Amino acid sequence: MRKRWTGLVTAACLVVTAAPSLSVAAPAARAPQERPAAASGEVTDYCRGQCHDVLPPGENGSATAAQIILNKLTGAKPGHSDDQLGKYADLVDSYAGLTNDKLSTFFNDSSFGVPDGQVESRKQPGGRDDVTITRDKSGIPHIKGTTRSGTEYGAGYAAGQDRLWMMDVFRHIGRGELTSFAGGAEANRQLEQQFYLGGAYKESELKAQVERVRDSGPRGRKAYQDVTAYLQGLNRYIADAKKGLYFPGEYDLTGNADVFTGEGIEPFRPTDLVAIGTVISALFGSGGGKQVAAALVKQAAEHKYGKKQGEQVYQAFRMQNDPEADLTLHDGQRFDYAASPEHPRGVAMPDPGSVSEQQVVYDPTGSAADGGDGGQTAKRADGKGAGTGSVGESARDRSATSDANLRHKPKFAKARGALSGGVLPKDLFARKHGMSNALVVSGKHTDTGNPVAVFGPQTGYFAPQLLMLQEIQGPGLSARGAAFAGLNMYVQLGRGQDYAWSATSANQNMTDTYAVDLCNTDGSPATKDSTAYMFHGACTPMEKLVRKNAWSPSIADGTKAGSYKLVAHRTNYGVVRYRATIDGKPVAYTTLRSTYHHEVDTLLGFQMFNDPAAVTGPKSFQKAASRIGYTFNWFYADARHTAYYNSGLNPTRSPDVDPNLPIRASEKTEWRDWDPKTNTVPNTPYAAHPNDIDQDYYESWNNKIAKGYTVAGFGDGPVYRSNLLNDRIKSLISGGKKVSRASLTRAMEDAAVTDLRGESVLPLLLKVIDTEKVTDPGQKAAVDSLRTWLDDGAKRKETGPGSRSYAHADAIRVMDAWWPLLVEAEFRPGLGAGLYGALTHALQLDETPSTPGDGVAHKGSSFQHGWWSYVHKDLRKALGGKVPGSAPRTFCGAEDLAQCRQTLLSTLEKAAQTPAGKTYPGDDVCKAGDQWCADAIQQRPLGGITHELTNWQNRPTYQQVVQFPAHR
Repeated sequence: MRKRWTGLVTAACLVVTAAPSLSVAAPAARAPQERPAAASGEVTDYCRGQCHDVLPPGENGSATAAQIILNKLTGAKPGHSDDQLGKYADLVDSYAGLTNDKLSTFFNDSSFGVPDGQVESRKQPGGRDDVTITRDKSGIPHIKGTTRSGTEYGAGYAAGQDRLWMMDVFRHIGRGELTSFAGGAEANRQLEQQFYLGGAYKESELKAQVERVRDSGPRGRKAYQDVTAYLQGLNRYIADAKKGLYFPGEYDLTGNADVFTGEGIEPFRPTDLVAIGTVISALFGSGGGKQVAAALVKQAAEHKYGKKQGEQVYQAFRMQNDPEADLTLHDGQRFDYAASPEHPRGVAMPDPGSVSEQQVVYDPTGSAADGGDGGQTAKRADGKGAGTGSVGESARDRSATSDANLRHKPKFAKARGALSGGVLPKDLFARKHGMSNALVVSGKHTDTGNPVAVFGPQTGYFAPQLLMLQEIQGPGLSARGAAFAGLNMYVQLGRGQDYAWSATSANQNMTDTYAVDLCNTDGSPATKDSTAYMFHGACTPMEKLVRKNAWSPSIADGTKAGSYKLVAHRTNYGVVRYRATIDGKPVAYTTLRSTYHHEVDTLLGFQMFNDPAAVTGPKSFQKAASRIGYTFNWFYADARHTAYYNSGLNPTRSPDVDPNLPIRASEKTEWRDWDPKTNTVPNTPYAAHPNDIDQDYYESWNNKIAKGYTVAGFGDGPVYRSNLLNDRIKSLISGGKKVSRASLTRAMEDAAVTDLRGESVLPLLLKVIDTEKVTDPGQKAAVDSLRTWLDDGAKRKETGPGSRSYAHADAIRVMDAWWPLLVEAEFRPGLGAGLYGALTHALQLDETPSTPGDGVAHKGSSFQHGWWSYVHKDLRKALGGKVPGSAPRTFCGAEDLAQCRQTLLSTLEKAAQTPAGKTYPGDDVCKAGDQWCADAIQQRPLGGITHELTNWQNRPTYQQVVQFPAHR
C-alpha cells in the first residue's frame, strides 16, 4: 500500500511542477505523441455550414490520478474538459440579440470533417490503416474508416479515450455492483438498490439478448459485427492506456487499479454494453410502472367522497386525456392507446393500508459513518421482512473482479473526496426522466423555405457528460452528433448527410403492474412473505436474483466497511415491487416492462439512423424510428420536410383491462400474443403509433403527444412547460413572419429562463386577488412585486452577466416560498390528509430550479412535474368559469371566492415573511439564502474533475440548431 501511495504522490509532485502547462493539457487519457495519419476522403455535407451543436462541459472525460490531484490543489483541468461549458452558459446573457452569424459563438460548427486549420491530432489506433481518428480543436473525435470494422474499431477506441471510467461505472450499475466497484457511500448504495429491481439480469440473459439480435437477420448480424469491432477498439485502448500509464485516475483513487500497471481494469465484453443499455433504458426510455401509486390515489378519493364522486375526483387529477392539454400533434390527429375503459375488469385494488415495498437489501453489515446500514430500503414500508428461504446466486461469470473491486486503500483525502459522496445522484432511478425539448418549424414558415430545428435531449449535467460527441464515417455509416458512451458505435442523436434528428422522452405506458396471488409450494397457507405465486393454475416458485456487494472503508467520508446482498424476486409477470392483500388474501405487485430482455433490439433503429441508404426522407426515417423499443418522441428535419414518430414497444391489451391501475394477473388479462419465456410481445401496428409529416410546427417538452394517447403520469393538463415553447413558436409564425435559426433559438432560450408558474398561473392568482383592493401594506408590497415581475416576463435571469443575482430577486423568492404554501392551503382542507398525501406521492407539488424534493439539486431541468394545472383549473372554477375536465367541486375557498382570495393572501403574506435561508437552505455547494447559487447548474462529478457552477437555464444538455439548404 505504501509503495502505491508513494508512487501517486510522486506523480502528483511531478504534475504540480508542470502546473502551468497542464491547465491546458491535451486530453488526459490520450496517448502522447500520436503519430500523424492522412485523412480519408470527404463526404458531401448538405448542411453547408448551417448545422451547429453543443454539449457541455467538454468532450474530454478522462484524467490521470495526478491530474485529478492537481485539479483539487490548483483548479487546473485537463484540456477539453470544460471548453464547451462557457459557450453553453453564455447564451443566457446574449440570446436577445442573437443572429444567425453569431450562432457559432454559442454552438460548435457541426459540419462534417475537420478543416486543416482545425486539426489538433490524428491517430490510427492500434496501428490500423483502415481508420483514422482526427480530433478537432474542441477535442471532438472524427472517426473515418475505409472498412466498416475499422470504423467501429475507431469508435470503440475513441470511447475509451473520452469516457472509460464512466462506462465502467455504468456497466457496474447495470449489474447492481456499484458499491463493490466505487465504494459504499450512501448515494452509491441507494442508487444500486433502486436500479436492481428494475434491471436485474443473469449474465446468461445479457448474453442471450446479444445472440438474439445477432440471429435476427442481416441488420442484426451487421450490428453484432459492429459491436465486436467496437469492443476490439475499446479494449485496445485499455491495453494502450495501461502500457502508457495514462488510464483514468479514478481507478486508482477507488482502489480498482494499480497506479503503476493499471492492473484491475477489466476488458469490456458484449454483455457489458447490454448492462449499460439497460441503465439508459431505465433512465430515459420507459414509461409506466406507477400503477400502485395511482391505485392509492383512487382508493383515497373513493374513501373520501364515495365511489361515484371519488372516481370523478380521481379522473380529474389523473388527467389521462385532459381536453386542455398541449398536444405535439395539434392538427386533429387521434391515436388511441392505453386509456382506461369505462367498465374495466381485473382491477387489483389493494386493501387499505396493506401495501408495503418489497425488500431488496439482505444481510447488511455496518457501512455508514454511524455504523448502520444507512439504507432505509433494507426494510419494507411496514418494517417487516419480505422473502424467506435460501438465496441462490446469479452473479456474473467474470474472472478477475473481487480483489481489485474491494481494495479501497487510504488515499489522498482531497482527491478521494470527489468520489466519496457517490458517483451518481442517489435518486437517479427514483424519479421520472423526461427532460428534452424540440422546436421544429416547417419550411413554409421559415426565412429560406427550408425547415428549421432547435432540439436536443436533456440527459442531466455531469462531469463527464453521459453523452459524447463524435463524427463517424465509413461504409454504411455517416453521421455526427451525440451518443451515450459505451453505446457510441452509432450516433443516437444528431445529423446525417442531409437530415437531422432528435428525441424527447414520451412516457407512454409500456410497463404494467400485475397482482399475482401468493402461495406456498408445500400447500401451507400463503402470507405476504411467501415466495411462490400462482401462474396459469400452478403454484410457481419466484426466481431469486442475487448480487453480493462488499466495500472497504473510506477515510474521505468516514464510511465503514460493509456488505449486503441485493435480492430481486422475479416472476413471469416481472419483478416484485410491492406486497399487499386484496380482500384479505396476500398478493405481490410486479412490474412487467415490454422491453425487459429486449434492450438490445433497439440497436437496429439507431443503426438505420446512421445509414444514409436507410434514411432518405421522412418516411424512411419513421420506419427506422419504429425499430426502437424505447418510449421516445422522434423529430426529423431535412431541406424539404419535417416529421414526427413515437417509438416504443407498445403491447396490445385486452380492451377491458385498465393499464393505468394494477391488473389482476390471469391468462385473460395478459398482453396479447405474449411469450412469458422470453418476455416477447408484438408491438402495436406501425400506423397506430402517433406519427406525422410536415405539420406546420412541432414542439415537445415531454407533454401529451396526441388526442387519445395516454401518457403514464398525473397532471398533464392546461399548464405544462411545453406551453412556453408553443406560445413562442405561434408568436414567431403569426402574421406571416418568417422563422430563422437564430429566432427559433431565441424562442427556446427565452422559454429556458422563464418561470412557468409566473407566466401561466400567476395571472390567475392576481386575478383572484384583484377582485378586491389589497389594503394590508405587507400583502400589497408582495402583490406589487409579483405583478412587476410578471410584467417583465417572469424570468429567472441575472441583472447582468456574472452578477450572480436575479432581477426581481425578491419576487422570485416570494413565489418560491408561496407556491407550496398556497397549494396545500388550497387543496388539503377539501381533499383531506389521506387523499392529499396520496396525490403528492403521485405528483410532487413543485419543481423549481432549486427544488430539492426529488433528491437532485442544481439539475437545470425544471417545471416538468407539479400541481400547476390543478391550481389553474381550480382558480378558473373559483372565478365562475366553465372548466373542461375539472373536478366536480371547487377547492379554493370551497365555493367561496372571498375565502379563496383570503387563502391566497394569507399564504402570500407568510411566504413574504419566510427568510431566504429557509427557502434556499443551502447544500454542499451553496450557502443558505444564496438564491442564484441554489438555482445554478452543477456538472455533477462522475469522476475526479469538478467544474464551476453556471447560471440556470431550462434547456437540453446536448442541443442542435440545424437548417439544411440542400438535399441529395
